[in-house]
Amino acid sequence: MRAVVKNRIGVLTPQGFIDGINAPSFLTLEDLHATEKLNIDLLLISLKKVIFFNRNGLDIFVKALDNLHSKMKIAVGFCDYDHKKYSAIMKFYGNKITFSLFRTQKIAELFVSSNKAENHDVLLYNDDPSQRSAMAIELFDHGHNPVIAQSQKEFNEKKQNKDAYYAIINDTYLGLVGQNIATRITGNAIIYTLNGFLDAEIAENFNISYHNNSLNVGFRLFIFDAYKVISMNIHALNFFARLSAAAAEYNATICFVGLTFEKTPETFKNDLEDAGLMFFGEMDDILKDKELLKELGASSAAMGKSKRALNKVIVNELPRFIEATVTTMEMMTNAKAQKKAVQVQLLDIELQEEKIASSIGFYGDIDGMIILVFPQAIAKKSCELLIGEVTDDMELILDSLAEFVNIIGGRVKSLLSEKKVSVDITLPRTYQHIPDLLEVIAQKRGVQVDLAFDDDSFTFFLTR
Repeated sequence: MRAVVKNRIGVLTPQGFIDGINAPSFLTLEDLHATEKLNIDLLLISLKKVIFFNRNGLDIFVKALDNLHSKMKIAVGFCDYDHKKYSAIMKFYGNKITFSLFRTQKIAELFVSSNKAENHDVLLYNDDPSQRSAMAIELFDHGHNPVIAQSQKEFNEKKQNKDAYYAIINDTYLGLVGQNIATRITGNAIIYTLNGFLDAEIAENFNISYHNNSLNVGFRLFIFDAYKVISMNIHALNFFARLSAAAAEYNATICFVGLTFEKTPETFKNDLEDAGLMFFGEMDDILKDKELLKELGASSAAMGKSKRALNKVIVNELPRFIEATVTTMEMMTNAKAQKKAVQVQLLDIELQEEKIASSIGFYGDIDGMIILVFPQAIAKKSCELLIGEVTDDMELILDSLAEFVNIIGGRVKSLLSEKKVSVDITLPRTYQHIPDLLEVIAQKRGVQVDLAFDDDSFTFFLTR
């Protein structure tokens, strides 16, 4: 099977059934060597003529795509599928997906740099906010005009006017960007969803590394959505008590919402309250009470065991962190970055002008966090890019800032992956007030890089 090349996109088109037995016959060593000689920016496997596939068959293709990506330094993925096939692939690979998915070749062409000269109006939706942001950034960078639907309902309404758009993008995924972690974030509160009967398995299923790194980044409020919890036993109770005790080192708050004790001993609630957990009947009791939300999620200088020094391994990867940050910022500001200073020090921020900040953690083969400090002018530009209009709504500005930092985190993950360094990233934490950030990181030393984009200053800080 040889690739057909058009507009610097190579497309391989297998036919019939793809499983562990026949998949190798579609991609022989000779085919792979021929592909390596192609002058392309993107290699796709079309599923248009595929009747059936399973995980074993796709794994063979994915391994081949990963190898070609490493050798040729090109983007790779699949295209030409329906919603059912898209859902199956996402279910197979979850948040470990390393390749891209384009519903059609026409959509894929929009993300290839060689097509930058053409300008198209494009309707875009993905239920993952970081994916929406990543695709919008790429489309904007390639000269297109993305119209971003913020909800499935809005997308369904706008796509009725299909003649208004060159392409309608859904069931599409940019590899190594999205984070399909079973959490969500509202107002700098991380919300975990629980269901069923809670027992000793909660300790196995809960991503404690992700949670600890979220604490390190600066999150201070964690809410367990327990509306669908039937009951819990003593093993689950002990787990939450330990979780609360660890959170106390950071002055963090852990809450349960919607948990009833009809089938759980009432003494459990007393024991959990004694351990420092709080209980609320409805999610709105927290999320719609801005003062309470601010109080529970407040920063604290108590950092406990999180005070760790930078090590040589992280410093060696500094160029990849800088590259991911600068390329995203240059696209956003349409200005070239100028490096003003690089030093290992405590975070030093000049507060003569209004600034806001965001932090995102990474963990795996290496761990730490990235802190980015923006003048409000840059943050407003990012918000305008994402929502398509100018706004002074600080909540919207902070949300868009978080999404941009998520994109930078995804690009860091991708660049490290090319060097065989595997990391996951947390959700981003935003700071409307710089003193709150300085309180969280306390006496942490790190690498501070001061940059300038035209007249706008910008600070990058890498620490643990």
